[in-house]
Amino acid sequence: MLKKHNLLLLMLLLIVPATLFSQNITNNNAVIPRMRVIVDNDFSGDPDGLFQLAHLLLSPSVEIRGIIGSHLSVGDGFDPSKTQAENAANKAKELLQVMAVKNNIPVFAGSNTAMLNDSTPVKDEAVNFIIKEALRTDTKLPLYVLCGAGLTEIASAVLTNPQIANKLTLVWIGGPEYNDLALPPPNFSDPEYNLKIDISAGAVIFNKSNISIWQVPRNAYRQCLISYNQLLSKVKSKGKTGNYLVTILENLMKRIQPYYNIGETYVLGDSPLVLLTALQSSFEADPSSSKYVIKLAPKINKQGAYEYNHKGRNIRVYNHLDTYLMFEDFFAKLELANQ
Repeated sequence: MLKKHNLLLLMLLLIVPATLFSQNITNNNAVIPRMRVIVDNDFSGDPDGLFQLAHLLLSPSVEIRGIIGSHLSVGDGFDPSKTQAENAANKAKELLQVMAVKNNIPVFAGSNTAMLNDSTPVKDEAVNFIIKEALRTDTKLPLYVLCGAGLTEIASAVLTNPQIANKLTLVWIGGPEYNDLALPPPNFSDPEYNLKIDISAGAVIFNKSNISIWQVPRNAYRQCLISYNQLLSKVKSKGKTGNYLVTILENLMKRIQPYYNIGETYVLGDSPLVLLTALQSSFEADPSSSKYVIKLAPKINKQGAYEYNHKGRNIRVYNHLDTYLMFEDFFAKLELANQ
């Protein structure tokens, strides 16, 4: 007996002329958007955010509605300035220019500072944009907010207008390990890097909202290792985009080298934002090649640690990522874009 999705495909083939399929493939229209995304990341910090953004820009199944440049922790070594959000927005604009993106994607600078507490939202254009996009009624495409750093803007948006919480899915790279799932790495940072950026915002999302969360904690995002030789052979040599990305990373490696030997691999820890959205399965759409567990959302305390919350809602916590699909898709898209 044919599986349900095979039967559906057979019916489509009988109904739609074969020439239409071949024309779509020839015209590069075989894939069309099936979700909306807002990308929020610290693009003036760790270059992994730029790699993730480039990958998304090359992914036709997502419609990027807006890009938000977000802040880092105060005095962060990646960008110790007081204009981190503006710098992040400018780096995103720079990548759009390098990639010659023709779509007019709005780029916003978020707040340069964390929230004062878990009750006071920041006010900026990025927050307003998230709210406006979430409240749209003229599209049925689901909305994902993709955060590769802190949670200042999405937390502020939910505080400002709680109605948006059930109108989107938050995919967040951040948070420490859960004790029942993984051990922290040697010499781990505490609080975890991305949560530390704005602990109050984390408290809003986990403690006060009912927003749907797909979390990629530290033990999962550290799986996204790529070797320097892979970067040289499969990224840097692939046109302006590849050269731009790897050159930024090489400059960082040279800057770090006198203080710390990072070896010959790098964690592109923000790339799961692409894996869990653009690379969902065809039928019964979901990130079916990655593994997660359902957990009760913990409380985030003032120190940035988890506290058990028996009233917490169910959230997804990813603990194994299909990095092969993620990186091979990135390599293939760069290759095709460079032809």
